[in-house]
Amino acid sequence: MDFPTALRLKAEGQRKSDRTRAALLAASCDLLSNTTQEALRVSDICGEAGVAHGTFYLYFPDIRTLLNILLQAFVEHVQNTMQRAGKIPPADPVRATTAQYVALFEQNPGLMRCLVSSFDSFPEAAARFQALNRAWAATVADAAARRLARSGRSVPKDELLRRAYALGGMVDQYLVTLHFNRDASLAELSQDRDAVIDTLTFIWSRGMGT
Repeated sequence: MDFPTALRLKAEGQRKSDRTRAALLAASCDLLSNTTQEALRVSDICGEAGVAHGTFYLYFPDIRTLLNILLQAFVEHVQNTMQRAGKIPPADPVRATTAQYVALFEQNPGLMRCLVSSFDSFPEAAARFQALNRAWAATVADAAARRLARSGRSVPKDELLRRAYALGGMVDQYLVTLHFNRDASLAELSQDRDAVIDTLTFIWSRGMGT
């Protein structure tokens, strides 16, 4: 599920003020899919949300504050979504989480672009994203250690963490180049979505030594 839809569904049945706030956040998500954060305007957000221009300022003092709140909430959404994907049996957890991460880029391009390229503009959101990366690297390293132990092998924890960080950066760069940099050569190679997920899963599995 894309994040704007998740926001709207979560607000259903809540107070009108909560629904309006969610509508403004969701409208910003929708607009970011086709514009940059610098080009975002209050009038556009209100128009997309179907509310009066002045309504925006009842909930947010400015666009920067809205985006910071939005990105922090999205980081939590990313974390929860990835955790759920890895627990769905009988799927391969490495492939399942990789497929989910690819889907997050596909469904929320504007938000993912902000997360991976706008750390200076949104320090609170950046801190949450970095905390998510730390937690994810630790999860991947622990899982790899367990799989290696079952086959009678071991790799130092620090080495597994370095691999997890490096592999995560590689996957991010691949998806950024594909979705944001519009690299024609990579786009041609990436038309088969399942093949892309297989490739990224292979990188994770081999890189972690499992």
